[in-house]
Order: sequence, then structure tokens, then C-alpha cells
Amino acid sequence: MLLLSRFVLLGFLCAALVSSGMACGPGRGYGRRKHPKKLTPLAYKQFIPNVAEKTLGASGRYEGKITRNSERFKELTPNYNPDIIFKDEENTGADRLMTQRCKDKLNSLAISVMNQWPGVKLRVTEGWDEDGHHFEESLHYEGRAVDITTSDRDKSKYGTLSRLAVEAGFDWVYYESKAHIHCSVKAENSVAAKSGGCFPGSASVALEDGSRRPVRDLRPGDRVLAADEQGHLLYSDFIMFVDKDTDTRRQFYVIETAEPRSRVTLTAAHLLFVADNSTGQEGPHALSAAFASSVRPGHRVFVSGGRDEPLRAATVERIYVEEHDSSFAPVTAQGTIVVDRVLASCYAVVEDHRWAHWAFAPVRLGYGLSRLLLHRDEATANGTAARDGVHWYSSALYKIGTWVLSRSSMHPLGMPVVSS
Repeated sequence: MLLLSRFVLLGFLCAALVSSGMACGPGRGYGRRKHPKKLTPLAYKQFIPNVAEKTLGASGRYEGKITRNSERFKELTPNYNPDIIFKDEENTGADRLMTQRCKDKLNSLAISVMNQWPGVKLRVTEGWDEDGHHFEESLHYEGRAVDITTSDRDKSKYGTLSRLAVEAGFDWVYYESKAHIHCSVKAENSVAAKSGGCFPGSASVALEDGSRRPVRDLRPGDRVLAADEQGHLLYSDFIMFVDKDTDTRRQFYVIETAEPRSRVTLTAAHLLFVADNSTGQEGPHALSAAFASSVRPGHRVFVSGGRDEPLRAATVERIYVEEHDSSFAPVTAQGTIVVDRVLASCYAVVEDHRWAHWAFAPVRLGYGLSRLLLHRDEATANGTAARDGVHWYSSALYKIGTWVLSRSSMHPLGMPVVSS
């Protein structure tokens, strides 16, 4: 296993060095800091993402008002960042109170504002509201929303300020009025419950011997049904789990199709292959990857009837949410996997399947070398010894991705919570 780790690390370092010159993938690549990103200001009344604030794709449902006397008051933390001006018209310090996630995004935005306009600071006009000044079920009552301007109150800057807020990672940004921008975030427990990219342990895959097996029971070396770049079905080696969590209860998207009938369950940040309607082609060669949370009724995903049958495009009929007590993120040598008869990517968080597959090349190299240098049984035993949690390689890639990729190319829910 030590030899395998060394090969993987060597491959990763080589890949990082090569990619610094190639600058491929979503965003502008590893050299992007040399070329500041051109920001597209939001238009007045525009909001991002383009869904209602209190939906799964944005900041999520309202969870109840927080008062100073409630148990949930401990969820709020004060923000004393000197680079942020708090209006605090109530003179109670309420505008400084917010959830940790909101605080993190606000502090990140404050840095962006100073970089964008030297001498200008971020200004918060409304934060946590304990006086009932907002509409019913406002996220201000939970410390999950802020209204912001720039310190110079230059309204010509507000469109760009909105875009900076999106880039800072707020889960919903709304150019609400000429006087301020509204930003909000997901609840802390919601982020933990819905983050990452995995399948429930009960999801099943087809093996080369014709049997089916739950994802949780996969072992390195198992040959599972997948597809190549042209959408042709084949069997590919299961390599490892990049995330394995047997305890945490999470929310999963359930995507059901019409004819042929199918049902796949996966987390919001996982990539699912959908038909590219712009090509006018029906076959799997027209597929592209999208986050599960971006799939909508009417989209077409690819369904397998079996090894000897080609993939078929099936129209999504219904999408809803379920909770499951475990989650597993399998990776195959091909980078794809057919789960519950639906073709999915093995990757999550970054909305570019090809980039993600390329980034995992060192893992495939290490796996191949281990199969050559070790007996099959020994290699399999090494794979099954993995404990719950996010694989170190996946965590490292995510950290690098946050440095070099634009936030718009990464799912707002980010990586899964690492299990102890």
C-alpha cells in the first residue's frame, strides 16, 4: 500500500506541474491569477441561482425564527471584521450576528470588495432581525441573510457587488432594490446533510458475471457496468470509494424517468449525464454532465437495459428528495458507472466530468501498478481496509480546485463532511 501511495503522489505532482502550463478544464486553469476574471454584473432584480430563495437549489427552507431566548440563539456568532461596516441602526449589535456560514461568506466578500475598489469597504445594512421588520419567514430571522452595499453607497457598483457576492459563495444573491443587495446562505445542518456527491449504500450496480450488488458491498477489482466516452457500455474495474460514510443521514435527489422506467438516487453535487439537446442527436454520444440539482423534468438521462442493449435516452418525469443513512462515492477506471440502470459520472463538486477524470489519472495509474506488482487478493484487501471518510486524494484535489477554479464551476454545497 505504501508503494501505491508513493506512485499516486508522484503522479499527482506530475499532473499538477503539467496542468499549470496547459490550464485546461473549467475556469481559466492554474494560471488564472495572472488574468483577473472579468465580472459580469447582475441586472436589477436578477437573482442567482435562478430559483426561489427557499428552495433546495438555493438557500433552502425556512427553519424558524431565532430569538435571544431560544435554544438556537447559540447558532449565531458575532462578526467583528474591521473591514466591514455594520449600520446597526438598532444599536443592539444585531446586524453583526449571523450563522458561521454567513460569516465566512461575508468575510470573503469583504476581501473581494477591497480588491475590486481600493479604499471602499463592504457595508451591511441588515443582518439578523429580532424585531420583525421583514416579511414572514425571512431568513434574516435566522441570521442566514444580509443586505449589503458598498461603504461609498455608489449605486453604480451594486451590479458588480452582486456578482462578487456570487463569487464569494453565497447560496442566493438578489439585486433586490436600488438601495441594497440581498444575500443568503443555507442552514448549517442543511449544508452537512446535502453536501458532497454520493449514492446511498442500497443503490445497486451490475457486475460482469450478470449479478447485481449494492454499492456499499463493492470491492476493488469488481467489474461493474459503465460506459466509454462515446456512450458505449462496457465493464470497468471499481477502484475505490472517494467518500464512504455509513452513518450520516443525508438528503438525496431521486430522479425518475418515464419510458423506459428508471429511478436513480444521488446527492445534489453529483454529476449525472444528460442529453445535449443543442445537438439534435438522440444517442449517448450527445451526452454531457450536469449536477443532479440542476436536472429538471423534461431533461433526458441515459438508461441501460443490460450489457447487450445500447443506452437509451429517457425523459425525466419526476424529481423529489429522500433521506438515507449512508453514502458511498465509487470510482471506476472508466470514470463512469451505471447505478440503478442510469448512467452517472463517478465525480462530483466540479461541473466538468472530463476535467475530473483527468485529475484522477494518478489514482488510476497507482491502481494499475498495484495490480501488476501485487497479487489480486492483496490489492483487494488493501482497498477494503479504507475507513469512513473522504479519501485524502479527493480532499487535496478539492482544496486545489478552490484555488484555481472559478466558483461558478463548483457546486455551492462543496465537499462532504469528513466522518470521524
